[in-house]
Amino acid sequence: MNYPIYLDYNATTPCAPEVLEAMLPYFSTHFGNAASKSHPYGWVAENAVEEARENVANLIGANPKEIVFTSGATEAINLAIKGIFESYPGEKQHYITCQTEHKAVLDTFAELEKRGAEVTYLPVNSLGEISLESLERAILPHTKLVSLMWANNETGVIHPIQKIAELCEKRNVAFFTDAVQAVGKIPVVTRGIHLMALSAHKLYGPKGVGALYVRHNHALPKPLAQIHGGGHEKGMRSGTLNVTGIVGFGKAAELRRQEMAAEGERLTILRDNLERQLLAIPDTFLNGSHIDRLPHVCNISFGGVEGEELLRKVNQKVAVSSGSACTSISPKPSHVLQGMGIDADLGRASIRFSLGKNIHEEDIAKTLVWIGKVLEELRLGKK
Repeated sequence: MNYPIYLDYNATTPCAPEVLEAMLPYFSTHFGNAASKSHPYGWVAENAVEEARENVANLIGANPKEIVFTSGATEAINLAIKGIFESYPGEKQHYITCQTEHKAVLDTFAELEKRGAEVTYLPVNSLGEISLESLERAILPHTKLVSLMWANNETGVIHPIQKIAELCEKRNVAFFTDAVQAVGKIPVVTRGIHLMALSAHKLYGPKGVGALYVRHNHALPKPLAQIHGGGHEKGMRSGTLNVTGIVGFGKAAELRRQEMAAEGERLTILRDNLERQLLAIPDTFLNGSHIDRLPHVCNISFGGVEGEELLRKVNQKVAVSSGSACTSISPKPSHVLQGMGIDADLGRASIRFSLGKNIHEEDIAKTLVWIGKVLEELRLGKK
């Protein structure tokens, strides 16, 4: 297949060659179950899992025992939020999140509301930023958890995580962050954070494996298990461990520690070049703050064209999306852009460009030529 240029790294990333190489022996030679404690096949698998746990922990400045492996970020998010809800049986419960969170978070809170929880959905301004003052005012005596993502998956906007963590510490409220888009892209630390969701396939690891960071040695409760049967992962997530995927996750985390800073600088230059030239086209608009955001992401609306047709045409030669991969097939405007107050037609005609390791100057040049051609064709067709 003649694939288009790939500018959708926020949806998923290819496995790094070193990751694939590290994983391969665990499909065949080292195929043991990490829970098999009585023979070498199990010992080798268990050692591989623990080495990966240490690499993942090192990427976020955590203790290895604070890493719980899951099937991905969505499971980690459900474990964090539902697990905290179930740790307060019979109590009045209130939660705080934001209107522009990922659907995995929003849908989980919608489920908690069905179970009787109160949920406050903080608004954002036109740049996608939350107000710390609004957050502090929203905290109630029965608030159990604040859930705010580290970086937005559609705009790349970064929330002031350390200030949020300090505020939650001051009010003795647990803080959970969906850090899926931030980990491995920018420096991430766990200071003041109780729970954090991670995903391997967003940082050049395999799909089907993620993790939940769970803070130890703190008076606030840990989430209760959502999957039972065997007591794996210290009783927090039962099920035979995906040793192969976990090994890949660990290798990807190790590589990102080495590459992240230099790669972030390189991608910032490419992203800024792409963005500058696209915004020079009449009737184009940047969505989200251009100050505090991920180095490889920009989200741009294109006026004067129909969104579905724009995306269909652009994707013939450049693979992009209009929002998260979970909602990319929907003709509706992104809930993130809606929350920022962006006009519905412009919201539908928005494209998220997310760059990665395999993108170079010539790819950006080809992208600019193609998008210019598509816009000219679509705008002329409307006249």
